[in-house]
Amino acid sequence: MTAAIASPSTRALAGRKGIDIDALAKELGRETIAKEDLERKPAGAPSPASDGVSYWDVDHAAFGPITEEPVTRFAQVAAGNLAAAQALIPAVTHHDRADMSAVERFRAALKEEATARGVKLTALTFHAKALAKTLRAFPRFNASLSPDNKTLILKRYVHLGIAVDTPHGLMVPVIRDADRKGLWAIASEIADLAARAKDRKIRPDEMGGASMSITNLGGIGGTAFTPIVNPPELAILGITRTETVPVWDGEAFQPVRFAPLDLSYDHRVINGADAARFLAHYARLIADPRRMLI
Repeated sequence: MTAAIASPSTRALAGRKGIDIDALAKELGRETIAKEDLERKPAGAPSPASDGVSYWDVDHAAFGPITEEPVTRFAQVAAGNLAAAQALIPAVTHHDRADMSAVERFRAALKEEATARGVKLTALTFHAKALAKTLRAFPRFNASLSPDNKTLILKRYVHLGIAVDTPHGLMVPVIRDADRKGLWAIASEIADLAARAKDRKIRPDEMGGASMSITNLGGIGGTAFTPIVNPPELAILGITRTETVPVWDGEAFQPVRFAPLDLSYDHRVINGADAARFLAHYARLIADPRRMLI
């Protein structure tokens, strides 16, 4: 059976409800699926397999001891959004790395001033500033695709989503007009948003509307990953732990500090060459942070 015919909005709703549209069409013996068909399915229920039994509906207790933990409403909504994004967006992840040597020297030089200001000038601050400037240089990344896929909406503002790991799930508060803010302001705002996110004190107007998001695992570890694009954004930047890498300078190997970068992007709008140029530009800013201040 060929893929079911359904509108983008119907497929998005199916993703949020955890419904396999093609399996549902096969079950109903139809080629076209409408929103009304989805409403007949309970939210989060997988479509039955061809023999009428869902392979996901398993009595796990039959295999050994288990415990059950209720999934919070917050986590359920996040899971639905992630499932829809993964199902609907043809995403590709481009990997690169950025030389952090100059950023680390710059941070060390500003340590006393940071202490006096009461602000922690983290590496994430420089990543946010570099991303804001790169979005200005590559406007197709600072855009969203209309639901019918017919219009590209180019944004004249630069708002950055900062993913925060909290006890109650991942939250992505937004730094507004990040391209117009200096390093101290960005550093202070990141710290404030992260602290309030963990305390569940983020206001609704501080969420959503981002041009693009950053998800930073550098404080935990890892060498690479494939972050999921957060629609209606077209890309997301992942960062993992900075590592020391031997680099040949023509005469000998020198230790250089590199941050691995992972750029996932919507291939409907952005192609591989665009992604490579985007991250190369970004890496040049990180390698010479003076360029961020121009």
